[in-house]
Amino acid sequence: MKAKLVKNLSANTLQLVINQISGLVIFYVLSVNLDKNTFGEINLALALMLTSFSILAFGIEQVSVRKIAAGDHPQQVLSLYIIHVLITGCIFYGLLLLGSLFFSSRISYYNIVLLIGIGKTAIHFSMPFKQAAVGMERFGLLARMCIITNLSRAAGLSILALSHLVNLQTVLFVFIGGDVLELLIGFLFFKKETGLPVALQWSWQANIALLRESLPQFGVVLIAATLARFDWIFIGVFVSAIKLAEYSFAYKVFELSGVPLLAIASVLLPWFTRILKRGTPDIGNLKLLARMEMVMASATVLLLNICWTPLVDPLTHGKYGLVDEPVIFLLSLCIPLQYLCNLLWTIFFAKGQLKLILTAFIITFCVNIAGDVILIPLYKNEGAAIACLAGFVAQAAYYLARNQIKAVNTAIYSLLICTVSACGCVFTARILFRDNLPSITFSIVTFFILLVVTSRIRFSDIRSIKALF
Repeated sequence: MKAKLVKNLSANTLQLVINQISGLVIFYVLSVNLDKNTFGEINLALALMLTSFSILAFGIEQVSVRKIAAGDHPQQVLSLYIIHVLITGCIFYGLLLLGSLFFSSRISYYNIVLLIGIGKTAIHFSMPFKQAAVGMERFGLLARMCIITNLSRAAGLSILALSHLVNLQTVLFVFIGGDVLELLIGFLFFKKETGLPVALQWSWQANIALLRESLPQFGVVLIAATLARFDWIFIGVFVSAIKLAEYSFAYKVFELSGVPLLAIASVLLPWFTRILKRGTPDIGNLKLLARMEMVMASATVLLLNICWTPLVDPLTHGKYGLVDEPVIFLLSLCIPLQYLCNLLWTIFFAKGQLKLILTAFIITFCVNIAGDVILIPLYKNEGAAIACLAGFVAQAAYYLARNQIKAVNTAIYSLLICTVSACGCVFTARILFRDNLPSITFSIVTFFILLVVTSRIRFSDIRSIKALF
């Protein structure tokens, strides 16, 4: 089992790294070659579509992973999931088309939404195959499903950029083509490598039972989907597309900085499902896992802030570097809280405590949305970042208060120590040095020393990590 865990983690990490790099290339090409207004409009359309389809998933994606990992027959779960996405996807896009009769002639922007919606509907249809692969712990298959299509999008836009052909029309063409390709490849690869027949088996009782089981998770998905892009939509609608372009650039890099967390999270869910089914997990291993996650998260905080302006300003010709420095600092403070919340969420979800998770997300939703509505009109992008941070603080506090495995709660000390150390090193380096190279070198070396002195990194960790895996 240990060898399989390492293999899964390696495959999942590889596909996440490649996919996130591809996403970064796509985002960079668009941000540099499109004016801020067009870039902001595309991001607003993407935010609207991704939010909508996340809600339409109804939470069945996570429940499907858990059911397959717990031993349910993959073909039966897959069939129910496919039926769900076909019904919801067709109804939703049909309503979009119906809306074009009333809006497209008055709002030209609606046409962008319609075109991007074609691709996102295809992505919606492809999700059952990806989630079934995760539940079956076929992370090599998942990697092949995702890598090819993301590389094709990045390659297509890169060729357009080199040919000086990046514009709204060509970007939409690449997006739609890449999304449809993802559906086709996901279907063909899954069918070939698993040998499972993709046959639909309609059953009112089974579909209703799955929806009922997913109902508490639907509340979580509804709130999480709204939270994920509410600030984008609010800024785009009530401030300006230009400010959304600036905020979305910083936020996208913030999301990309979570690649290590994504790699860990996908592997931990089926892993925790198995070990909690057998009883209480090893406390020492949980403490080690939590401490290492906090070290990784705070190291990301350090690198993101110390390297931001020196790297981003030259790469974007001064469009998104210094102007986004306060926003990226505030967003980076969310990263350690993200790691902590994800670890606790995984434990609660593996135990089936979906109502508790729903309550946590309701609290986060209320704090975040209230923060956005109050702070964005006052402080614009910085207000959105503060609201995001406040939401993560509220969620972490609730999870810690309800967590019954108290050993995990000690991670809060590592979070505070590591985050304060990272921020202290960044600010000290900026005061002491004007040149970038000495500043970066000083902050990294000092941060490592502080982690050793505070016992966040120990020389025995290598042996302990080997034993864990």
